[in-house]
Amino acid sequence: MPRFYCPAPLASGAVLDLPEGPARHVQVLRLQPGDAITLFNGQADAHGQFGEWAAQVTHMGRSSVQVQVGEWTATQREARYSVHLAVGMPANERMDWLVEKAAELGVASIQPLMTERSVLRLSGERASKKQSHWQSVAVAACEQCGGNQVPVVHEVMSLAQWLKARPAQTGPALDLLLSLRAPTQGLRERMIPALSSGSSICFLSGPEGGLSAAEEDAALAAGFLPTTLGPRVLRAETAALAVLATLLI
Repeated sequence: MPRFYCPAPLASGAVLDLPEGPARHVQVLRLQPGDAITLFNGQADAHGQFGEWAAQVTHMGRSSVQVQVGEWTATQREARYSVHLAVGMPANERMDWLVEKAAELGVASIQPLMTERSVLRLSGERASKKQSHWQSVAVAACEQCGGNQVPVVHEVMSLAQWLKARPAQTGPALDLLLSLRAPTQGLRERMIPALSSGSSICFLSGPEGGLSAAEEDAALAAGFLPTTLGPRVLRAETAALAVLATLLI
């Protein structure tokens, strides 16, 4: 059954017009009045549960789609741990691919970063458009994979800006830096205390060529722990997804 993200308050029995994005998608699929769809809005209920609504198309206009919202079902497909990815943006279409796969794996948020070795440089309106595009990629990935919590794609920042702007941690947290410098611990060894305490985990990964020594020093000074994935040197997007797959699946 087609699933659509509808970022609006939803309630059983309500009749509403779908936002432009999902309405256009319904029209592309050539759905008709009476067809069943599934809606989710990425919001938890009062008990912290995520879920989705059954719905039915009631009217198809030239540029609008009206639906009636049906029963809500608590559907837990989210990761047990809150994992946040801060990544030096890879170039070309690799960032799109990284956002898509990270959303499928259940990442909680993605922070695109510009670093010393970043090929992709964004600022101003171009950065805003890219952020909006990547957020749409994350939404589409959740519609496809069944996730009911859409990861937030934050505005593009430099690594230095991001490290300076990070708020103080208010609960159990673990900050990990992918690094080839010695000494480092393996990811699984770093994971054990975090997973047993239900910590929030933030993982920092560099772009093509990795972070510079000065950038790694800054991350370590900010409390990040150097972590290795083993002796092989992985591509920027592969390394980030390998970590997410290990932490979230």
